Amino acid sequence: MPYHKAVTTTSLASMGRMMSRDAWMTKLKWTAVIAAVFGLVALSALVIQGQQGCGDQTGASSCTRVLFIGNSYTYVNDLPAMFAGLARSGGHRVETAMVAEGGATLADNAASAAASAAITSKKWDVVVLQEQSEIPSVEQFRQNEMYPAARRLADTIYRHGSRPVFFLTWAHRDGWPENGLPDYVSMQSAIDDGYLRIAAEEQAAVAPVGVAWSTMLNQPHPGLWQDDGSHPTTAGTYLAACVFYATIFHQSPRGLAYRADLSAIDAAMLQSIAADTVLSDPRKWGLG
Repeated sequence: MPYHKAVTTTSLASMGRMMSRDAWMTKLKWTAVIAAVFGLVALSALVIQGQQGCGDQTGASSCTRVLFIGNSYTYVNDLPAMFAGLARSGGHRVETAMVAEGGATLADNAASAAASAAITSKKWDVVVLQEQSEIPSVEQFRQNEMYPAARRLADTIYRHGSRPVFFLTWAHRDGWPENGLPDYVSMQSAIDDGYLRIAAEEQAAVAPVGVAWSTMLNQPHPGLWQDDGSHPTTAGTYLAACVFYATIFHQSPRGLAYRADLSAIDAAMLQSIAADTVLSDPRKWGLG
């Protein structure tokens, strides 16, 4: 089966102990193919297209424009669309676009003409940067892969008058034992550290989705992981969208009517966790 790329847009929307990078990337790409078979990947075409949600107005005060750059953690369940639904519900006018390829790393996106074109296509208020799910949890991979790419991308984003926001993702449900992370808790802690360090260096904000995810696990909750123990359910993506709402607008998502297809009770719980995570200590996430 060929490896299918998936890059979508929306509007208002492993490695033995340390396997080689090539072998690792091959694994990642086949993982993306398997995901596609099970319906995790909705599209297979490379598409870069922004859908307007702000009319022809260009004033930053009239519309918030957000570009998401990542992989399947961003496009499964269409995170940008959920964020936009929340934004509309909160009275915000937004325009969103997404560059997201299965298994893509920040290094892939830093070298991608498509990602570069998207970043420079217009004046985005925020450009979200999401690393592949495992790289931030291993120091060697951070230093060799994640951080150089993050610096390059952040520099481009700043030069075009936009703000980078790092998407601090959740850990695998069972950790990453092959690389010394035996469970979820140890992997999440390493991921948190990986993102917070580069964000501080780049003076960028963090959307602490993985931190909110950890809090959610301490109480009864709708399932956040799909059966693969990696990708998000609708509830997991909704939680991420709520975190982005609080991060970008510096406002609580509590009480917003938009709830995807979740029950009112589940949506309210996820909204509350997101609000508390982001807004109880905004400076921790670089929000000032």
